[in-house]
Amino acid sequence: MIRFLMSTAVAMTFSVSVGAPQAFAQSVSGAYLAGRQATSQNDFSNASTYFVKALARDRTNPELMEGAVSSLLALGEIQKAVPIAKAIEQLELRSQTASMVLIADLVMNKNFDGVIARADDNGGIGPLVDTLVSAWAKLGQGKAAAAFEEFDVVAEQPGMSGFATYHKAMAFAVVGDFEGANNLFSSSNADGASATRRGAMARAEVLSQLDRNADAVQSLRLAFGDATDPELDALLEALEAGTMVPFTHATSASDGIAEVFYSLAGALRGEADADYTLLYARLAYSLRTDHIDALLLSAELLEELGQFDLAIDAYKKVPRTDTASHAAELGRAAALRSSGKPDAAIEVLAQIARRFPGMAIVHSTLGDALRNQDEFVDAVASYDRALELVPEGSRGRWFIHYARAIAHERLDNWEQAEADFRAALDLNPDHPQVLNYLGYSMVEKQINLAEALDMIERAVAARPDSGFIVDSLGWVLYRLGRYDEAVAHMERAVELMAVDPVVNDHLGDVYWAVGRKREAEFQWSRALSFVDPTEVDGEADPDRMRRKLEIGLDAVLLEEGAEPLKVANDD
Repeated sequence: MIRFLMSTAVAMTFSVSVGAPQAFAQSVSGAYLAGRQATSQNDFSNASTYFVKALARDRTNPELMEGAVSSLLALGEIQKAVPIAKAIEQLELRSQTASMVLIADLVMNKNFDGVIARADDNGGIGPLVDTLVSAWAKLGQGKAAAAFEEFDVVAEQPGMSGFATYHKAMAFAVVGDFEGANNLFSSSNADGASATRRGAMARAEVLSQLDRNADAVQSLRLAFGDATDPELDALLEALEAGTMVPFTHATSASDGIAEVFYSLAGALRGEADADYTLLYARLAYSLRTDHIDALLLSAELLEELGQFDLAIDAYKKVPRTDTASHAAELGRAAALRSSGKPDAAIEVLAQIARRFPGMAIVHSTLGDALRNQDEFVDAVASYDRALELVPEGSRGRWFIHYARAIAHERLDNWEQAEADFRAALDLNPDHPQVLNYLGYSMVEKQINLAEALDMIERAVAARPDSGFIVDSLGWVLYRLGRYDEAVAHMERAVELMAVDPVVNDHLGDVYWAVGRKREAEFQWSRALSFVDPTEVDGEADPDRMRRKLEIGLDAVLLEEGAEPLKVANDD
C-alpha cells in the first residue's frame, strides 16, 4: 500500500507538471492542481479553463473562484469574470480582483451611482484607486465641482500631487475647460504630469483647443527633442498646418476611469510583479478599446511573463491604420523571436521596413534579427540604411555602428569592422561591450595586443562580474605570454560561466601553458561536454579540443603552424 501511494503521488506530480492530461483534470482536485500549476507558469488561458471546470463541480470554493477571476482578468475576459466575481461577493468574501471586475462592469454600463456606492461601502480596490475612480464617476454624474474636490483630496497625499493634477487636468478638458486644464498642466503641482508621453501629447491637444498651436509645437519639441515616431509626427504635422487638434486622451468619465487604471499600471511597472500590473492594463483597455497605449502595455507585460502567444495576439489587435502600428509590429516581431520563430519575426520586420522606410529603429531592429540568424550580408544592408537615417554625430548611432561591426567581423571584413568598432567608441568611449569585442577581436587576430589589453582592462573595470569580459582579459594575457597572470582571471571567468565551452577551453590552454597538464586535460574534457552540437560555426571547436586531449597543446600548435608557447620576456 505504501508503494502504491508513493507511486500515485509521483504520477500526480508529473501529470500536473507536463500540462495535466484531460483525464486527470476532470476531477475537482485535478483541475484545481492543474489551474495552480498553470498560474505558476503565467499560463492564464489554461488556468482559467481548469479553474472554471473545477467551479462547475464546486461552485462555492473560494480558491477556485479567486483563481478563475484572476486568470480571466489577466486575459482581459471581463464579462466572463463578472458572474464569478458577483458570486464571491454574495458569499461575503473579500477579493480585490473581484472588486476590479465589478467596478469595470459598472463603468461599462455607465452605472456611476453604483461605482460611488461601492467606494463608499469599502467595496472598492484600494483607497487611492477608489478616490480617483469616484472622482471620475462624479463627473459622470454631472457633478463636476464634487469631482474636482475629490481630485484635490488625492493631491494632498504625499507624492500624489502630480498624479492627481494630471487626472484633474484631464477632467477639466473633458468638460471643455481647456484653459483650466492648461493651467493645471503648467502648474508647479503638476510635478511632471505633462512629462510623460501621454501627458505631453494631452497638453499639446489642450493648447491646440486654445488656438495656441505654436505653443503646442514648442511644448512637444521641449518634451521629445529630436525624437520622432509616426504618432508624434502626425500630431506635429497637424499642429504646424494650423489644424485645431481635438482632445482625444479622454472624452468621457469612462475614459477617465480607464486612464486611472492605465496610469496605475504605468506607475506599478517595475515596482510590482508583472502579473499584477497586467490586471490594471487589461482593465484600462477593456474600458476603452481605443486605448492603444494600454493595449501595448498589456502586450509588453505578457512578453515579460513569457506568454508570447498572448502577447502576439495583443499586438495584432492594434489597427494597421493606427499611428502606433509600427510599435505594435516591432513588439510582435520581438515576441515572435522570443517564442522561437525568428523567420516569422524577420518577415514582420521586413514588412515594417517597407511601410516605414524612414524609421531608423525599424531598419536597425531588422538588422539585429538578421544578424542573430547569421544573415550577415543582409544585416549589414539594414544597418547601412539605419545609419543613413540617424544624424551624423548623434550618440544614438553608436549601437548601430557596433552591431554592424559584429556583422562585418563575422564576414571577415576586418577593415570595415574595425572602423565601425572605433566609430562606436568615438560616440560611446567607455562602453564595456564595445571595448571587449574590439579588444578580443584584436587578440584573436594577434594585432595591437597592448591596445587590446588596455581596452579589456577598462571593460573589466566597468563589468567585473561579466564572465565573457573577464575571459577576454585572461585570454589577452595568455596571448601576450603572461601565463601566470592569466590563470587567476581565467579561473574567475570559469566561476562566472561554469558551463561555457569556450571559457573552459581557454582555461585548459592556460593551465597547459603553466605546466598544469592534468588540469588542462580536465578542462578540455569539460569544455567538450558543454559544446552544443547545433552550434556548427561557434567559437567552440570540438575537433580541436579532442586533438589537444590526444597529443597536447604544443603538438596542436605545431600542426597548425602557429607560434609555440613562449613566456613573455623569455629568451
